[in-house]
Amino acid sequence: MSTETKTPDKLTQVTELAKRRGFYWQSYGIYGGTSGFFTYGPLGAKLKQNIENKLRQTFAQKLGLQEIESPIIAPASVFEASGHLKHFKEPMIECQKCNKKFRADHLLREQTHITDAEAEKLTLEQLQQQIQQNNIQCPECGAKQFSEPKHFFTMFTTTIGPYSDNIGYGRPEAAQGIFVEFNRLYTINREKLPFGTLQIGHALRNEISPRQGLLRQREFTIADLEFFYDPEQPDCHILKEIENETLQLLLAETRQKCSEKLTETTVKEALEKRYIKTEWTAVFMILAKHLLIQLGIPAKNQRFIEKLPWERAHYSTETFDQEVILDRWGWTEASGHANRTDYDLESHELKTGIDMHVFREYEKPIEKEQLVIKPNMAKLGPAFKKDAGKVEDMLADADPKQVEDSLKEKGYFMLDQYKILPEHVSITREKTIETGRRFIPHVVEPSFGTDRLFHITLEYAYSTKDDRVVLKFPRGIAPIQIGIYPLMSKDGLDQKALEIHKTLIDEGFTIEFDEAGSIGRRYARADEIGIPLGITIDYDTLKDDTVTIRDRDSWKQVRTGIDDLPRLLNEYFLGKIDFEDLGNPVES
Repeated sequence: MSTETKTPDKLTQVTELAKRRGFYWQSYGIYGGTSGFFTYGPLGAKLKQNIENKLRQTFAQKLGLQEIESPIIAPASVFEASGHLKHFKEPMIECQKCNKKFRADHLLREQTHITDAEAEKLTLEQLQQQIQQNNIQCPECGAKQFSEPKHFFTMFTTTIGPYSDNIGYGRPEAAQGIFVEFNRLYTINREKLPFGTLQIGHALRNEISPRQGLLRQREFTIADLEFFYDPEQPDCHILKEIENETLQLLLAETRQKCSEKLTETTVKEALEKRYIKTEWTAVFMILAKHLLIQLGIPAKNQRFIEKLPWERAHYSTETFDQEVILDRWGWTEASGHANRTDYDLESHELKTGIDMHVFREYEKPIEKEQLVIKPNMAKLGPAFKKDAGKVEDMLADADPKQVEDSLKEKGYFMLDQYKILPEHVSITREKTIETGRRFIPHVVEPSFGTDRLFHITLEYAYSTKDDRVVLKFPRGIAPIQIGIYPLMSKDGLDQKALEIHKTLIDEGFTIEFDEAGSIGRRYARADEIGIPLGITIDYDTLKDDTVTIRDRDSWKQVRTGIDDLPRLLNEYFLGKIDFEDLGNPVES
């Protein structure tokens, strides 16, 4: 009788490697571990930093954007204004046998053909019907008896200071820390639009049942970029640079036909056909595509899916999610691109009374003619007596055109319960000079979970060669750039290796020095953690001051002089030269 061994999927392989080599692992392991929390080890912390820096380069440095850092905890009033306290809730069910709790819509998605979009629009009653009709079972114990679904509030609650009524919440996104500081940021930006602000930092969501590793955590790192612009001047100054680049779109119209057919389009065409409503959204989508390519994800494995109305966040009028293909989870969100209009700034203005409008001066003053209502108090007083002052105030807020039209057509205008006659007012046309206009800026937002980017990068880098694991990180994000290997730990080879090590450390490279075991084993260890280049110091080095440089991916080798190393390696990691340019090829 033969037994077939099932090959672990890539997620399992990556998770095992990550734990063994110190990329990341579940936190609080000595206490049994806590779901939704992960610790990044030395390699993981460096890789995550490199990914975040690549994001900064792609967006903030290219566009000259600001970056801030704001608190993780905010007063309740902030999230009352933003709408999070009303909207941040998910459907939860509880297994009646093992008492484990799960997101009802996630169980439906995992155990049926119901899609995310279909599950998200179901009411609690409809979720219960679907769970019963599809014989959904508990992932922990296999039971099929669940409680009725109910909403669970997914924001972490705390108190600020010693007062129990001073409620605060852990931020579920970094965006509000930018919006509440808008006036100050606008001033720092010399009161010019458009401008953008980036924030990368921790956020908290009290997930019901986080069971997807780094893809769904209770504490995670988010990168929110809020880009403020004048809705009457929405043009993007770099559009010409990218208008002929292509995007793969899964449009809402296509999805509603139960199809996943992609629309491949240039940015220019997408804007002309109104697939994408704003130029800046399209530009940020292209930059997000560029970022993932730099992280090792080919363009063919990326798409942008347009969210249906019931899928969009409460603040969004248009949203595209950037998705990539993962081995176990299929198409998975990597970033979100939302048009938040003036929702957030207006909400905070209404809550606080603080003016969030800006003034934009016209190039030339504009002369306008406008209708003006002038109350005739000599007539209003006797007609409305003690209410005359109130009527006067109400007339100041009335639409002069409506008042004029009503007086002409009906001979009177009803102002609430007050009947305004022609003798009560005079309506005149006055010329005014406008030097500018006041408005609340609109916002488009690209948002990334950098833990997700980390997992995606790790999964795409994972490969095998001759039964050896090789992490093929792009050279610009590898946590360790160079390995230094003395062929032997004697005869002065180790000392020479240490000298080279110090020289390259002083040049700013991240280096691993490894002298343990055979050179083949050291190469294998380096490949497994993704070190792009290995420098071997051998006996010829002592004779002619040259070293062997080995390429992680091809395993080819070149020979080059020690004095040329700093210059060549800098050019290589900046992407200016290829491996073959580092020296003369070594015959294998």
